[in-house]
Amino acid sequence: VDRAYPRSVRGLLKIARTLVALATLLCFVASKAHEAYAALAGMETVITVLFLLVYLLRLDRRMRCLFWPLADILNSVIAALFLLVVCLFAIIIRTNKGTLAGGVLGLILLVLCLADAVLLCKEISLNKARGRSAPAK
Repeated sequence: VDRAYPRSVRGLLKIARTLVALATLLCFVASKAHEAYAALAGMETVITVLFLLVYLLRLDRRMRCLFWPLADILNSVIAALFLLVVCLFAIIIRTNKGTLAGGVLGLILLVLCLADAVLLCKEISLNKARGRSAPAK
């Protein structure tokens, strides 16, 4: 278990994304909004928790078959696009206050997704060698 990850900027951002996605899901479910709204928020919650567990348990270092930061960036960008569309619809339609609150929280989640993607892009260097073939320092 990586005990430093939850205190890092990336870890705090993942935890914040998880909590905001869960709050968005609860708002959409409590307001009996369209199922697509709740499904998107639920999927984002589950996927973010899975990425949090991958990094927390250091599985990204054990399962080297996938470049995890790139998969995380793709998840963040795709989630941001879906959140933009769905949450704008939720805010525009606003059948009740719960749907409106879920839409606003979804837009906050969109900003967190984009911040996570930008942070990961800054940390990744595609020219840097990885694995056993990396030169010794």
